Amino acid sequence: MKAAYINRPGPPETIVYGDLPQPQPGPAQCLVKVAAVDVNPIDTYIRGGMVPAQLPFPYVIGCDLAGTVVEAGLRVKRFRPGDRVWASNQGLAGRQGTFAEYAAVDECWLHPLPGGIKDEDAVAVSLVGLTAHLGLNLHARLKPGEILFVNGGTGGVGSCVVQMAKALGARVITTAGSDAKVEAARQLGADLAINYKTRDVAAEVRAFAPDGVQVWWETLREPDFERTVPLLALRGRMIVMAGREARPAFPVGPFYVKDCSLHGLAMFNATTAELDAAAQDINGWLVSGKLKARIDRVLPLAAAAQAHRLQEES
Repeated sequence: MKAAYINRPGPPETIVYGDLPQPQPGPAQCLVKVAAVDVNPIDTYIRGGMVPAQLPFPYVIGCDLAGTVVEAGLRVKRFRPGDRVWASNQGLAGRQGTFAEYAAVDECWLHPLPGGIKDEDAVAVSLVGLTAHLGLNLHARLKPGEILFVNGGTGGVGSCVVQMAKALGARVITTAGSDAKVEAARQLGADLAINYKTRDVAAEVRAFAPDGVQVWWETLREPDFERTVPLLALRGRMIVMAGREARPAFPVGPFYVKDCSLHGLAMFNATTAELDAAAQDINGWLVSGKLKARIDRVLPLAAAAQAHRLQEES
């Protein structure tokens, strides 16, 4: 089968597009004919060796897929050949990735793909959608009527946070780096979208939420807690999901006197039960149109190295 893989960690140029043996599914696995994959920052970190990982070389890159089951192992109960599925969390913990014509995936990582949803749309919201859902529901416990702020409302995770928060009944503030992206954020449902390059973000947040923001979703790798903590409401919750090497100053006093809480979020720590619950909501929102994928471009599998370069330059 054709696959995009590496024989050692390194820059995008280390990605090889070539032939590998088709995987054979184990008793608790499904063999999936892959229809679509995507690239997220974590993929570039693993490929580049920036995330410690024991990779089985040749290592097929990629964490996400959408496709169709062509073979089911003897212990598989939920899926059978012909079922459309999507998955994340591949390419980790010794598992091979998804950038191939076929992938053998443990049943526990697979989610059904509803009819009428394109493979590209499903895979585009897989990792980022699961991340957003876990943060909003499991960690922040967002409630209807609350105000949420998220940096970068048109990015991968940010766009899902905006849409899911609206689906959950929240009011949403977000930022973007151009007037075009501001308008795109509004189209996604943001109640207030701010061009951070031309506007005073803190001043506009205070005007919109004079009593503070209940949930602050931080996507920046170098958070400015001195600026954001004063914008939190009493018992506000803050989600951090980036910045492995970041060591910013933190205003402990202003934070604890408001009973605020800080939540670290790495989607890969979620249990399969938590991921299944998130996937059910994601499927429902995709079908209803409350969640829409944002896809920059579609490339062939042979252009995997180009896709990784584009991700690193974004």
